[in-house]
Amino acid sequence: MNNYSTKLKDLVEEFHLSMAYRASNYDDIRVTVDEVSRPGLPLVGYFEHFEASRMQVLGYVEMSYLDTLTHDQRETFFSELFSRGIPALIISRGQQPHPECISMARRHDVTILLGEESTSYLISSLITSLKNKLAPRTTLHGVLVEVYGEGILITGESGIGKSETAVELLKRGHRLIADDAVEIKKISSSQLMGTAPELIRNFIELRGIGVINVAKLYGMASIKDENIINLIINIVPWDNKAHYDRMGLEETYIDILGVKVPQTTIPVTPGRNLAVILEVAAMNSRQKRMGYNAAMELNEQLDRHFEAIRR
Repeated sequence: MNNYSTKLKDLVEEFHLSMAYRASNYDDIRVTVDEVSRPGLPLVGYFEHFEASRMQVLGYVEMSYLDTLTHDQRETFFSELFSRGIPALIISRGQQPHPECISMARRHDVTILLGEESTSYLISSLITSLKNKLAPRTTLHGVLVEVYGEGILITGESGIGKSETAVELLKRGHRLIADDAVEIKKISSSQLMGTAPELIRNFIELRGIGVINVAKLYGMASIKDENIINLIINIVPWDNKAHYDRMGLEETYIDILGVKVPQTTIPVTPGRNLAVILEVAAMNSRQKRMGYNAAMELNEQLDRHFEAIRR
């Protein structure tokens, strides 16, 4: 479990859920886990390992089973379920709650919500939304751009030219996601999503000019709210004593929130066109993800050539 949460009322608005019973603390209820449960085993009295922090959903099957129970049995089930302090109970497919459900909700002060969607669709959509809202996250200094569909996070020391490179990329038809501060969320075990903080979204700072609004200067096609981070480009000053990979055979990764992201270091000198280099890096990154590696192909050709000479 992480330390993030989302308000229950925000989920109610997002999924257009109606209210069958509103708990007294409804406005303060927060959901803290990204999993949703259908209480099948609890229906027959098995509450061992019950996860009370999860949203609970009753579908057609569960409601049909409840119809076969007596008044006392339904009352016992709902009392036991609500006494554990669940965030809320959702009843799907436009079904109406049993009277025992409402009476026990009042007794234990638990919110009851009604949804029109099918149970499977509602649960999958809830989980997707919760995973996004509760995803582990961090903020890094850098510039995030989309180049040929690839999310490129440009990093480097302050003043090295990250924002200027982003502006050149905008002129070439690519898109800005974030400048200066990049909020990164872990949306799966292998993917990171980058976006800009709300306060500085669509703005970029250029030394000597100041702050500009990219959307108004270059048009709405030049911005994007978020993008998967596919590659990190670290810009460094050229150092004649440093060793730089000329073949591209060395695979370097940086760990962010437990996800390894490919990283390339690009040394800069006056006259190097960083925008063009980043375009090539983006296309090369896509090729690698699709299974083609030019450096490995050349290396294999050289190996075959020298092997033929030795024969």
